[in-house]
Amino acid sequence: MASQTPRALGFMNLERGPSPPPPRPGALLNPTTFDFPIIVETVSGAWADRVLPGDPSLEPACIAAAQRLVARGAVAISANCGFFIRHQAAVAAAVKVPVALSSLLLMPVLLRQLAPNAKLAVVTADSRIFGEDLFGGCGPGDRARIVVGGVEGGALLRNEMMRPPPPTEDADIEADVLARVAQLRAAHPEIAALLFECTAFPRVTPSIRRKTGLPVYDTTTLCRMTMASAAFPFP
Repeated sequence: MASQTPRALGFMNLERGPSPPPPRPGALLNPTTFDFPIIVETVSGAWADRVLPGDPSLEPACIAAAQRLVARGAVAISANCGFFIRHQAAVAAAVKVPVALSSLLLMPVLLRQLAPNAKLAVVTADSRIFGEDLFGGCGPGDRARIVVGGVEGGALLRNEMMRPPPPTEDADIEADVLARVAQLRAAHPEIAALLFECTAFPRVTPSIRRKTGLPVYDTTTLCRMTMASAAFPFP
């Protein structure tokens, strides 16, 4: 008979300081966001100001956090920052459960859901450091169909670069995201869908869907898909 132990999704977390505030409703690490349990392990030294620009020295700590999550019962692994995608291959090689560290893994799939002349807008925490290495899963003709915009200069990125980071209000995140999306759509009227890289954005995803009328995908989309497909118990 199958085990009745609930399947848990494991999250590799950023450093947040000794007493971080509890996750807000709709936040990625709020236990009510998903209809399955989550467990969390902090990646040692993974402050946002190191993860976003891509500090390669964090890779052993990423692997160690993922292995701790699997030891605690995680049947799949994700992460609380889309820029952890730079460690996707190393973490996937180190554990025997599905690994989906960033919504950016969805780019090739989403492009194929859209008309050939349509574009996908990727909205990120900081477009200035969104390098070509983050488009690795896309084919030769895909790059021209992806436009990238960030909320750099806004309250969220300014706060996340602090140690420890203070909380950012949902209203501030929504205002910055809506402003950037409006700019992207004005410059690229072919945009037919939005993909949110930043793991703080799911708090405002429902509102952005309503106000833009566009399909919006974020890391919770990938997490739910991964968990719906994970074998239980995973071999």
